[in-house]
Amino acid sequence: MVRANCMHFDRIVHTLHLRNVPDEVMDRLERLARAAGTSVEAVAIRELNAATRRVDNASLVATLPHRGLSTDAIVGAIDDDRG
Repeated sequence: MVRANCMHFDRIVHTLHLRNVPDEVMDRLERLARAAGTSVEAVAIRELNAATRRVDNASLVATLPHRGLSTDAIVGAIDDDRG
């Protein structure tokens, strides 16, 4: 993996080169790009962005107040509400 920096519109952008991308992954990226009318690079950046945002989920959840409710109680309440 090679990482390079360059200036682009007053901000630093990075270049990421990936090797050994499995054919099936590349095929899916190409299908997603065609469906979105965009490039494989744009789809890959979008997917990497979404995946890396999930890294913060555990720390975010840890900051939420604990309400003392079990998962079973929550699911039971939802089921009751649905009838």
